[in-house]
Amino acid sequence: MNEKKSFSGILKCEHCSNSAPMEIVAEYSQIREIHDRKEDYSWSEGDVYQLLCCPACSKVNLGNYYYHEAFDEPEYIKYEILYPKSKGELLGLPAKVESAYAAALKVRNIDVNAYGVLIGRVLDIVCQDRNADGEDLNEKLEDLSNKGEIPSKLVAVTASLRKLRNVGAHADLGELTAKEAPLLDDLCRAILEYVYSAPYLVKKAEEKLQELKKVKK
Repeated sequence: MNEKKSFSGILKCEHCSNSAPMEIVAEYSQIREIHDRKEDYSWSEGDVYQLLCCPACSKVNLGNYYYHEAFDEPEYIKYEILYPKSKGELLGLPAKVESAYAAALKVRNIDVNAYGVLIGRVLDIVCQDRNADGEDLNEKLEDLSNKGEIPSKLVAVTASLRKLRNVGAHADLGELTAKEAPLLDDLCRAILEYVYSAPYLVKKAEEKLQELKKVKK
């Protein structure tokens, strides 16, 4: 007789970014009973670790939450994905860029070639947003470099990303594999962090500094 499957609540898979309930394929509980002799009262609490299988990409996430008998309602339980570790949110992205990047991430573990094409689309939107001049993506990226939008050290990065995008888009150039997916993401993030996230964080720091100066006056 097959055992009934158990599922988590809606969680984001850190492999493919899909959000859905995941099957709990294994669980390790450190919940223990604690007794307060002075008050003659006992309760249960402890860490619970779960291996969770994503329904979209079939890869496993390691999750954790802390259980306490007095706070066992869903709203009190804080769930954390321990593996793979999230790279963190990219801050300061324009809505169009953020939407295009999110769309690319959704297909990363389904079709790497499609992922490469969509990452290329992210670059196209970045160039459009930054008013880059040029006949093709290569010229537009070079224009951004000349304008100081992209540092010289990232010029080679953008060229590599463009070449990988072309492989994904044209069958006669070969095919991308799962090994290239992390590289594509790292290259794209490097550009987005420099063009948008870093200036955004600088602006926020300056605003905070101005607020502190007003408080001191």
